[in-house]
Amino acid sequence: MNSEPSDFRLGIITLLGLITASVIAVFAVYRWTQGAYQTALFDAGIVAALLAPVIYARRTGDSLRGGMALCVLNSAACLAAYWLIGAEALTWTYLVLLSNFFIASARFALIADLLILAVLCLLLGRSSNGIQSVSALSTAALTILFSYIFASRSRDDRVQLQEMATMDPLSGVSNRREMEKKLAHAVAERRASHRHYGLILLDVDRFKEVNDLYGHAAGDHAIADLAAILRFEMRSDDQVFRFGGEEFVVLLDVANRDDLETATERLRKAVRDSLRGPGGRITISLGAAMLGQERDWHDWFSRADAALYRAKSNGRDSYVIADDLF
Repeated sequence: MNSEPSDFRLGIITLLGLITASVIAVFAVYRWTQGAYQTALFDAGIVAALLAPVIYARRTGDSLRGGMALCVLNSAACLAAYWLIGAEALTWTYLVLLSNFFIASARFALIADLLILAVLCLLLGRSSNGIQSVSALSTAALTILFSYIFASRSRDDRVQLQEMATMDPLSGVSNRREMEKKLAHAVAERRASHRHYGLILLDVDRFKEVNDLYGHAAGDHAIADLAAILRFEMRSDDQVFRFGGEEFVVLLDVANRDDLETATERLRKAVRDSLRGPGGRITISLGAAMLGQERDWHDWFSRADAALYRAKSNGRDSYVIADDLF
């Protein structure tokens, strides 16, 4: 997957592609009514070429490749327009130089724009008006420079906003909103590809006593330390989330119930051996469940939650696997 947020780019690809295709389609219809059938068919081909990456990006969610294709089409079209109608096309060229940074990655758009600038240097070099050529090239170069700076800064801001929306600031792990998305995705993938997933819910034992006796700062420190232990124990494909308060959720890619039990016990022991507070050792209780035939992640979550409740009732610092409850 692409590392930067793609929803923004997908929206721009859709908007730009549809508007451009619509404008050219109007010209195609007009030329057809005027009897310029070959030109109208050529315009229709351009419309189809513009709509193809839009449809691809929306159907697959791959806005990166869709944006790259649209960027190439835009760049080629603006150069063709300049070749055919001359300096009158420069206004559209500046718009393409700018819009490329919104539909493709900053690096790819920069390469495309520099190629446009290089071709413009060759074409404008034939112009008898040297001052006009220098002015046009300078404007194009400044457009590329400021567009690149703006696109890079906007990308960084979007990444930061996405992290703020999906990360829990105290623990440094993903938050409940991100957990719901990942669990829903796991259920959908289980039905589609038959992959196996395990879910672990864990809760800090007697956490209220830590807050009441030593203050909320001590409680926050314990939460942060617990999150660090969980992150250290996670494999590359495992994911940990803070559900709320002192509760955490772990999503595991495991083959069967025995592997899930092994992972659950490993987490229990790791926390028991490492987590300390002002009053000494801090332990956790855990409930776990393999993903079965559930069609909704809430049902899967409820099974793990019931197992956690049983573990708390059993005296804490223990775990229960949901399958053992039935």
